[in-house]
Amino acid sequence: PATEQTYKMAVLDALLSMLDTTTIAIILIVFVFAIHVLLWSIATPCNVKRLPGEEVFLAPGGGTTPVGHTLEGTQYDHKIAPAELQLSLVIPAYKETERLPTMLDETMDYLRKRQGAQKDFTYEIIIVDDGSMDETAETALTYASDNLSKDEQKCFHVLQLKKNRGKGGAVRMGALSARGEEILMVDADGATDIKDLDKMHASLKKIQSRGFGIVCGSRAHLEEEAKATRSKLRNLLMHGFHMLVHFLCVKGIKDTQCGFKLFTRSAALAVFHSVHIDRWAFDVELLFVAQRLGIPISEVAVTWNEIDGSKLSPLEAALQMGRDLVRINALYTLNFWSLSDVTLQIAGHKDDSFRKLK
Repeated sequence: PATEQTYKMAVLDALLSMLDTTTIAIILIVFVFAIHVLLWSIATPCNVKRLPGEEVFLAPGGGTTPVGHTLEGTQYDHKIAPAELQLSLVIPAYKETERLPTMLDETMDYLRKRQGAQKDFTYEIIIVDDGSMDETAETALTYASDNLSKDEQKCFHVLQLKKNRGKGGAVRMGALSARGEEILMVDADGATDIKDLDKMHASLKKIQSRGFGIVCGSRAHLEEEAKATRSKLRNLLMHGFHMLVHFLCVKGIKDTQCGFKLFTRSAALAVFHSVHIDRWAFDVELLFVAQRLGIPISEVAVTWNEIDGSKLSPLEAALQMGRDLVRINALYTLNFWSLSDVTLQIAGHKDDSFRKLK
């Protein structure tokens, strides 16, 4: 009886042990599956589709004009449509009725002086109204009608998005509507001195390879001075963000978030056809994609001033950007996101190994 009892206890212990192992295995499988479902659910596609009305620019004085033609060729062999002018300025604007006119004053002053020095210099301005509920689009059009000559008005466009996409989405749609050989992304607040574009242009000419290159305006040289005026919380959030960017996404770039970036046409169209994030961390993803493609990137110190009227909550932005940095790393690593056919064709990568991270 004692032996039989011992045997029964041993069998029971073995069954419990197997049950525990099986339960743990099932829990792990369910957990991994849940993580994949979660990642799949947040793996938003790169949205380059236009809603009705977004295929035209609003023009000063009324009427519309077609957006720039950026791609040609077939579905299986996309090529970049030739540039029609030298520079496109893409200005994302959301509820910017107050700050936009001052920024446009400074921008037009620079463009007029550059055109005076370079008689063959051509440009266009694309204001991307990101689904604003106020009169941002009307403010831009009124400014052009009241302050620009007839010839200048022909270079001034407003792309009015029918719903809010976020800054990244607005910049993407503006870049994919541009006709310039170079495309400048510049914020509507005018925080960066537009005259620093000359340095950016010189750097772009120096680094570009096969027509590809990106120059990032950088505020890194202002960091020590900024630390003294920022709260401890903001400094902590800034350092945490920089660490996450470096370890998860982009290496070698000190300031990924400055809203002053200059692209060659090829680089902009290749990168923006694979950028999925529409909100504040889109800068990081576009540089992540650019590094993946081997596009040369440089940084140029720019003059920058804090402008009142920001709609960004530091804590909310930090949480959102931290989440998006993890999304970028996880979704590309697990191949929920990959580089698009258009991106690979523009960049000249026929090898499908570039599509997914190894």
